[in-house]
Amino acid sequence: MTATALDRIPMIVAGLRHSFSRGITRPEVWRREQLMRLRALLQDRGADFEAALRSDLGKSGTEAQLTEIGFLVSEIDHALAHLSRWMRPRRVRVPLAVQPASARIVPEPLGVVLVIAPWNYPLMLALSPVVGALAAGNSVVIKPSELAPATSALIARLVPDVLDRRAVAVIEGAVPETTALLAERFDHIFYTGNARVGRIVARAAAEHLTPVTLELGGKSPAYVDGTVPLHLAARRIAWGKFMNAGQTCVAPDYVLGRPEVLRALAPLLAEAVHDLYGSAPEKNPDYGRIVNAAQFDRLVAYLDDGEIVLGGAYDAARRFIAPTVLVGVERTAAVMRDEIFGPILPLVEVSGLDDALAFVAGREKPLAAYVFSERTAVRRRWERETSSGALGFDAPALHLVVPELPFGGVGESGMGAYHGERSFRAFSHEKAVLAKPLIPDTLSSTIMPPFTSRKDALVRRWLGKLREPGI
Repeated sequence: MTATALDRIPMIVAGLRHSFSRGITRPEVWRREQLMRLRALLQDRGADFEAALRSDLGKSGTEAQLTEIGFLVSEIDHALAHLSRWMRPRRVRVPLAVQPASARIVPEPLGVVLVIAPWNYPLMLALSPVVGALAAGNSVVIKPSELAPATSALIARLVPDVLDRRAVAVIEGAVPETTALLAERFDHIFYTGNARVGRIVARAAAEHLTPVTLELGGKSPAYVDGTVPLHLAARRIAWGKFMNAGQTCVAPDYVLGRPEVLRALAPLLAEAVHDLYGSAPEKNPDYGRIVNAAQFDRLVAYLDDGEIVLGGAYDAARRFIAPTVLVGVERTAAVMRDEIFGPILPLVEVSGLDDALAFVAGREKPLAAYVFSERTAVRRRWERETSSGALGFDAPALHLVVPELPFGGVGESGMGAYHGERSFRAFSHEKAVLAKPLIPDTLSSTIMPPFTSRKDALVRRWLGKLREPGI
């Protein structure tokens, strides 16, 4: 984006605010039309999106459909099926002390919102928040990731052609464009990415007291004990870890287990990877690539942090890193300090459940944690003694596909949640509305219920002031 185009950002945001102030986005029919147009775009141009995702991340068409395009279509269908109910005001009970009166909660759109997308799922994570923003009746600025240039360009070219340009804008670019956008006043900012940039977004939002949703990441642990069928646990861990070449925010980041469990698990992980990607993952079209050279170099440096028992091969020219498992990894190693976000899985020994719980609880709160155990007591202790955005038993990442479950982090892994109805509410203000009829004797003791506590007596005294002249 040129300097002239940068100068247009304030005009674009002002235009969207003008459209919102005119009420263009509020009618349910408008919201439904935008969602249906977006759904049609995803289906009609699915092949184009598949090609863009293949160019950016080496994703196969199957993976693109399952994790990005199909995911969005399902989310739109869920929103369309429930939108009328989400928009409907909700009646709430009124205390007897202030009756007769009625009260309700009215969801209203926030205004103009900004969605800043990451590169790892550049289509799904750009448009998934937009589904909630449009369903809630907002104007939207979409900022795709410049690190996925083919997908970003396709979003910028196609989305404005199908959605209402008066209320939806796509702005491409890198740091200068994002900085210029953050200088504007929005009514909500939705950012998906890393914690470092999340802090920058939060500081910029604070200048305008703008609420934010931060979907960050973190080192999501998996704990495996000897009570589960290890071959099945290995297959599910391998699937969740190596999907999208490990570039998934909720992928298992490392595995904790007793030494004997990890010794048995390692060869089973090798079998699982072979079943998923064959003996030559570099030739398998279902196995992705690292997004860019900088990420590739960062990941390759981790290969020295343990003994390689699976994988370890890499090719800089093709940004390929084989599914890799490390053993003998020290807890203080570099690979255990930052989120890996790649196809490298450390197996970290613990002395038992207490050691595993203490290790996880002593670190920053992760976006997810996964427990493979058939013991009810073990599961309950993970629920009680650890904090994470989500907790999955015997299955990584699948909580994302349940629209009734909130998706979001806690602490360092983020704030706020979305998916399903929570996407609608993330971009809505729940306005409290109370109506009390102007009846002359409304506050008289003959129609007010008997007061049974000191609190009720105080309420009655306060309400009695409403009968005073001038109030």
